[in-house]
Amino acid sequence: MSVSHSSRLNKLVREQYVRLPQDGLVQVTYVWIDGSGEGVRCKSRTLDKEPKSIEDVPEWNFDGSSTAQAEGSNSDMFLVPVRMFRDPFCLDPNKLVLCEVLKYNRKPAETNLRHTCKKIMDLVKDSHPWFGMEQEYTLLGINGHPYGWPDNGFPGPQGPYYCGVGADKVYGRDIVESHYKACLYAGVKICGTNAEVMPSQWEFQVGPCEGIEMGDHLWMARFILHRVCEDFGVVATLDPKPMTGNWNGAGCHTNYSTEEMRKEGGLKHIEAAIEKLSKRHDYHICVYDPRGGRDNSRRLTGHHETSNIFEFSAGVANRGASIRIPRQVGQDGYGYFEDRRPAANCDPYAVTEAIMRTTVLNETGVETKDYADH
Repeated sequence: MSVSHSSRLNKLVREQYVRLPQDGLVQVTYVWIDGSGEGVRCKSRTLDKEPKSIEDVPEWNFDGSSTAQAEGSNSDMFLVPVRMFRDPFCLDPNKLVLCEVLKYNRKPAETNLRHTCKKIMDLVKDSHPWFGMEQEYTLLGINGHPYGWPDNGFPGPQGPYYCGVGADKVYGRDIVESHYKACLYAGVKICGTNAEVMPSQWEFQVGPCEGIEMGDHLWMARFILHRVCEDFGVVATLDPKPMTGNWNGAGCHTNYSTEEMRKEGGLKHIEAAIEKLSKRHDYHICVYDPRGGRDNSRRLTGHHETSNIFEFSAGVANRGASIRIPRQVGQDGYGYFEDRRPAANCDPYAVTEAIMRTTVLNETGVETKDYADH
């Protein structure tokens, strides 16, 4: 089995240091999105007392030329703390802090999509948008081959692996359960997990979260996943189609509702929102993966429980549609719907912002409106 060298270190030795007293000092790990728009970076510092709120955590800086976010001649970037979590790796009272990245002129970095998302969420706050995102991912060995797959072949066809039980059906459950417990400890709003259709592929769900909280919690859940995988010596990839052929891809299905959708008679508001989305399909495809739809084109083929990337569709309980209305929602006449188009490596800030622009702010076309003056 291909695992990293670091994972073979004696973890019991580390434990004796983790439990040492800190004499009132606190280790704070700053987490941010790097220049790829997909990777996360982190570094730690000491504070002289435990921060009780995000306002107690000072701004910091880092070398943006080493994260594809700045040139070496002007490399300092600002880390602006936006949300704080408990640290499941160093334990209480230590903290994980999610940060926005600002350039030298205090303008948001190119991959800081939270900045505009926060503005949009503030504009639509009276609609009380709730989101729940289903993050699919695939476990790989350090050699890039799916974890648990035969070295020179493939596992049996898809069928027995989804929500499977047994050593011949699921690979890496220890990693999944460790991630789940770490998220619960941290205060991430993780709400479930399951084995997926392709072997070594898993999913966790985060939500319900309101507004900007969705992106914050999903990004921290991703950071924790990568850190847990680091301990186990494997890699979690969010590639939307990690294996070519007759294997399912990986998405980040996004469940969404506004307050009026959740009330009795809300189905008409759900249908109205879907109608708006149907007229702006190209715009959403462009923002639902980091490469303007090129990543999703490998996944959204109309096969393997996906819709065709070139066509918009919607239906009740239809997992081959762009938008799925859950059967229970159709029966109750209110609730939420699921946008199945976002890729596993999407930026949740971009996805949730786009949904609000289209369904609440009533934007049309492929261009977005600047609300800076409003």
